[in-house]
Amino acid sequence: MHCGQCGSTTLKPGFLSDFGQGAQGDTQWVEGPVERGVFGVAKLWRKGRWQVNAFCCAHCGHLELFVGEKRN
Repeated sequence: MHCGQCGSTTLKPGFLSDFGQGAQGDTQWVEGPVERGVFGVAKLWRKGRWQVNAFCCAHCGHLELFVGEKRN
């Protein structure tokens, strides 16, 4: 992997946290366009969800996001 901004190969691993209502503590990528229910909440039923892995460039601070393991 390399930084998409400066090309450096020194990326520090990390993650994006999510502590909103009903969150599991980490951010997930949901496949497909967002669909909202009656109360404006995004529908997640029967949609693929994957963990988001974040890497910060040690050289310029640019943040790169990659999809990781599939979540249920």
